[in-house]
Amino acid sequence: MTPVEKRLQLLYSLQLVDTELQEIHEMKGDLPQIVDELQAKVDGFKQKIKQLNETVKQAKISRDEADVEIIDLGEKVEKYKKQQLQVKSNKQYDALTREIESAEERSKRLAKEMDALEGKMVAAKEESETVGKQLEESAAELEERAKELKEVNKEHEKEESKLHHEREKILVRIDKADLERYERIRKAKSGMAVVPVKRGACGGCFKRVPPQKILELRQNSYLYQCEHCGRILVSDQIVEQSSALA
Repeated sequence: MTPVEKRLQLLYSLQLVDTELQEIHEMKGDLPQIVDELQAKVDGFKQKIKQLNETVKQAKISRDEADVEIIDLGEKVEKYKKQQLQVKSNKQYDALTREIESAEERSKRLAKEMDALEGKMVAAKEESETVGKQLEESAAELEERAKELKEVNKEHEKEESKLHHEREKILVRIDKADLERYERIRKAKSGMAVVPVKRGACGGCFKRVPPQKILELRQNSYLYQCEHCGRILVSDQIVEQSSALA
């Protein structure tokens, strides 16, 4: 067996394994993607609820601090009013009046802030309840879909494991440059990088392969790519021999 023939056999053997793995993946349909999207949605809802709970917590702390300060200001106002009854000069009386007005104005501002904080807490709690219901629905759907995916994975687990093992055995024998070329073509051509020539045409794009090229292909002396789609073409001989290498 020539070195080129061995390279072609390995590449086609890898293609056969990858095709089977792709078929298993397609049997799973959109389930893996759906599960990932639902998981991301559930995580997002959890994070949102955490943020809303933190908003409620901080608003409550600020509200309580404002409430304590209002009580303290009220006590100061009462104290200042009593002191006004005891002072003997207009200057002292006016100073206490300013202190009272300042404290009362501060209390009014704090009361407004408390109202705003109360509104913020109510809004955050209501939104948290809404998000909580969305989380519950998405979590239930995630559980159902994840269960479906688990069953599908279990159904093909042994076959998939076997194919991955076969793939690893082939990979260690493939030239690095050949593998890079294979992966590049496979990515660009929906998973099909190496195809046989069927009835004088490329097995990938079905465009005609010149007779002279078919004769050269049968010699298995070099890697030939379809001039139309770029896929690697192999002869019938390679097709027949490759499956035994996996």
